[in-house]
Amino acid sequence: MQAADGAPQGLPAEVVHVQSQTLDKRISVVGNLRANESLKLSAEQSGRIETILFQEGQQVKAGKPLFQLDKAIYAAEMRQAQARVKLSQIAYDRATNLLQKRVGSEQSRDQAFAELEVDRAQLALASTRLEKMTVKAPFSGITGLRLVSPGDYVNPGQELVELTDISSLKVDFRVPEIYLQTLKPGSQIEVEIDAFPGQRFQGEVYAIAPGSDSRAHNIQVRARIKNTDGALRPGLFAKVELIASRDKTALMIPEQAIIPQDSGFFVLRMKEDKTVEMAPVVLGQRRPGIVQISSGLNPGDVIVTAGQLKLFPGMPITPIYVDGSQPKLAKEN
Repeated sequence: MQAADGAPQGLPAEVVHVQSQTLDKRISVVGNLRANESLKLSAEQSGRIETILFQEGQQVKAGKPLFQLDKAIYAAEMRQAQARVKLSQIAYDRATNLLQKRVGSEQSRDQAFAELEVDRAQLALASTRLEKMTVKAPFSGITGLRLVSPGDYVNPGQELVELTDISSLKVDFRVPEIYLQTLKPGSQIEVEIDAFPGQRFQGEVYAIAPGSDSRAHNIQVRARIKNTDGALRPGLFAKVELIASRDKTALMIPEQAIIPQDSGFFVLRMKEDKTVEMAPVVLGQRRPGIVQISSGLNPGDVIVTAGQLKLFPGMPITPIYVDGSQPKLAKEN
């Protein structure tokens, strides 16, 4: 059977043009997600919890009060310290005036000044103690499950609640030391999480450990990925691909075009008369859905990507250009 122009008309087959692409050098490793910042807030002073000022799982800003401890005793101490400072100030002013009138002595003035400074220090101490009866968020984050209730008496260092910042996440992973020369801050990574199949999260390396593990012979690397929607959580297992370089151009074709045969690999290549031939190829690096061709094809070659099982060398085909290049080809013909 022939077409109107005399060319043989064969079975329809999906085809694409072989094109050069930039090939990333990638290192595949595994890692874990860590919070950008995370800590368990604790009390710095003992006291009874008077008020809890947040809801569990709530987003809070840095500096927001979270726990209010009973501060009656420290408030009284502060008022007492304020009164002492006021009295010491009066004594110091009086001693200064007497010295100016040549009635008092420098020793009396210096002693009054020293007492004023001591009382000022006591006031500052009382103010700090009073302030520490309010436990505040040191950074913006999400509160966890609180470990205490209103009315509980807490001691210094006792954990109250966990605070976690997940606006961005750290990715910790280890890279074999043979790749040391390719490691540098600013390298890009792509992360896959089992909980989000089919999605890839972009990130960037910002820290590299100064030394190698002498037993495992690998180097710890830390990257950061954005998590503005809060979907990801610390502790998740991550598949990490570190993009070491992007300076190589290679021929990449769809994986489904490869035909394994007799311990080798082939593709069906379309000739100018629209018949197909078997072309042996040497495979290189693989990427999701595509594979590098080290030798056997040239840029611009047309290869079959679907329908190979119904075809054999020398058989004519009706090409269906699934890469969108058919209009251009028709124009050239």
